[in-house]
Amino acid sequence: MLARFKTLSVNRFTFITALFYVCIFNIPLFGIIKKGIEKQPDVDPIFIATMPLFLAFALSFVFSLFTVKYLVKPFFIILTLLSSSVFFAAYQYNVVFDYGMIENTFQTNHAEALMYVNFASIMNMLLTGILPAYLIYKADIQYQPFFKELLHKVLFMLAMLAGLGIIAFFYFQDYAAFGRNNDELKRYIVPTYFIGAASKYINVHYLQTPIEYQPLGLDAKNVSANPNGKPNLLVLVVGETARSMSYQYYGYDKPTNAHTQDQGLIVFKDTSSCGTATAVSLPCMFSRMGREDYDSRRAYAQDTAVDVLNHGGIKVQWFDNDSGCKGVCDQVENISIDLNSDPELCTGQYCFDQVLLNKLDETLATAERKDTVIVLHVIGSHGPTYFLRYPPEHRKFTPDCQRSDIQNCSPDELMNTYDNTILYTDYIISEVVKKLQTQQDKFDPAMLYLSDHGESLGEKGMYLHGAPYSIAPIEQTSIPMLAWVSEDFSKDNHLDMACLAEHAAKGGFSHDNLFDSLLGLMNVKTEVYQPKLDIFASCRG
Repeated sequence: MLARFKTLSVNRFTFITALFYVCIFNIPLFGIIKKGIEKQPDVDPIFIATMPLFLAFALSFVFSLFTVKYLVKPFFIILTLLSSSVFFAAYQYNVVFDYGMIENTFQTNHAEALMYVNFASIMNMLLTGILPAYLIYKADIQYQPFFKELLHKVLFMLAMLAGLGIIAFFYFQDYAAFGRNNDELKRYIVPTYFIGAASKYINVHYLQTPIEYQPLGLDAKNVSANPNGKPNLLVLVVGETARSMSYQYYGYDKPTNAHTQDQGLIVFKDTSSCGTATAVSLPCMFSRMGREDYDSRRAYAQDTAVDVLNHGGIKVQWFDNDSGCKGVCDQVENISIDLNSDPELCTGQYCFDQVLLNKLDETLATAERKDTVIVLHVIGSHGPTYFLRYPPEHRKFTPDCQRSDIQNCSPDELMNTYDNTILYTDYIISEVVKKLQTQQDKFDPAMLYLSDHGESLGEKGMYLHGAPYSIAPIEQTSIPMLAWVSEDFSKDNHLDMACLAEHAAKGGFSHDNLFDSLLGLMNVKTEVYQPKLDIFASCRG
């Protein structure tokens, strides 16, 4: 990539490009290697020194497959721009672009994507993306006659394989042992890992034959028979990026639940998410599949808990102030908040979650007197622009981090701004409960809140979310789950509240419980209902 200093042969261009990728885009990889070395005593320093060479030889071999005349420049320009973005995410936030993160990226809307644009990300793109791409564009690559060029390429690739073979000959056991002890290494190799994940996503979602749609719960029947004639009303608040360790209810030492602490909420301890990103967790928590057997293709090709409730005659409405319902609500009444709908609460790029309270007021004012589930999908604590998630009057913990390049804020500032989002969500929950309390003459109301996944705030060098579940820290998988149940709801639905509080305190819950718990709460009987997964079943008389 020396560009205009002199002409380059194809093989020289390939090797220089590979060196650039090793020295720049794989800096996060070598950070992980460093941590692995620190955990493993008596590591041969020469073995460690071979790692950059091994990677350079391997990338050179792979890159040679794409150094075809007329293809080489556009291919490597696009690859470099993509690699620059992946490198920045890994270097600044320790985010890994595996299949789940690729899926999340493909489903990110325009407004959400803009949250990640800041001075640091722009400078990174300029220096490690656009500038190298320009040099590739200007590079004077010389091609020889076809067969001579082919011969040189084959010899070059054999030389790279020979280099790999020599290193493997002396250090195969070291590489095997080090790889087994540090399995996450492969996820940080740029560009091979994210290209493989993206290829898998494209194959699964665009190239494979679609799975035949599978309806579920067509036999669903609402068997509620409240003696006072009032229908059940459940408001399900789906949180965004809220982690349990930042909740006062889970032992946090800051008053992040000040708004709801006197409302008698039930706190479900030790609750885990299905994934570490919305694109996985949201459809997973509403699917019949559990986390262990979850498959996104199957999930999109079968009915969700929302659909089964609808089959059972429950009125279901979904109001979204986040990035959409990921297919969960497509077959029921659903509304995504217009980002220009309220000049006081919306900016055109985002809305504060109070817009959902206004929507709830409108809905309750004209609600039919029938069993109803209303889903409020909040934007909650979505980062990295945490400071945009709460209005100024809810800025209680200061100094906070008023920027999107959160890695440049102090730990206290970052924690304060995230805690403000948790406190603001607590305010939203408290207002939902208050509104439901005013409906007790018409409905038996209840509220259930749970988040889609958690968030890393610099712990272990990780930020944001989306880590592969196998290596995800607890900050990204431990979530809050809360419930408020009115006296008439508990009485008419035969819920023993003392039993439920005791059961909730024992913990051991997950997103796997949501499907059956919703059906159980709303008294919907169907062959797909599994009472052992219904967290309310053991306390229902």
